[in-house]
Amino acid sequence: MQDVCVFCGSSPGEDPVFMQSAKALGEAIGKASMGLVYGGAHVGLMGQVADAVLAGGQKVVGVIPQSFAHKVSHTELTELHVVDSMHTRKAMMFELAGACIALPGGFGTLEELTEVLTWAQLEFHQKPIGLLNINGYYDALLAFFDQAVLAGFIKPQHLELLIVHHDPTELLKLLEDYKPKHVTKWSH
Repeated sequence: MQDVCVFCGSSPGEDPVFMQSAKALGEAIGKASMGLVYGGAHVGLMGQVADAVLAGGQKVVGVIPQSFAHKVSHTELTELHVVDSMHTRKAMMFELAGACIALPGGFGTLEELTEVLTWAQLEFHQKPIGLLNINGYYDALLAFFDQAVLAGFIKPQHLELLIVHHDPTELLKLLEDYKPKHVTKWSH
């Protein structure tokens, strides 16, 4: 695993623990000598994780849509790709990284996370996918996934595609140790 793609909010959230956790994840990425690929903004959790990786001396690659690049782009990144759409942004972020982690965030973060999970479920990739569950932020989402299994819309084995932990350093270790399993979506 070389670079890690981080999906997260462009807002800081109401609880200071979210910003602290973004910084801790960035520091853990830096200490592991990995690079960061993320949404390219200087604000919220995005800016915090990027600043922490940069402070650790590692590369940070941002990918941001042209439509709002002039408003929130981080100006001190190793590389910044300005792209034509959110779709292009997500595809490039994913291609540039060896693993994905979702921090707390809103609709965009949820959409990014579920898209890479769907791609893994469909066997388009075997990259590890992590969820940093800060103070139970994602407990309701995880309960929904369990409900989807009970209702027959997600296979239990596909829940194993998502690695969940509350500690950034431990989550990175779990992602590094990840061994993909072959479970096709359409097998019985």
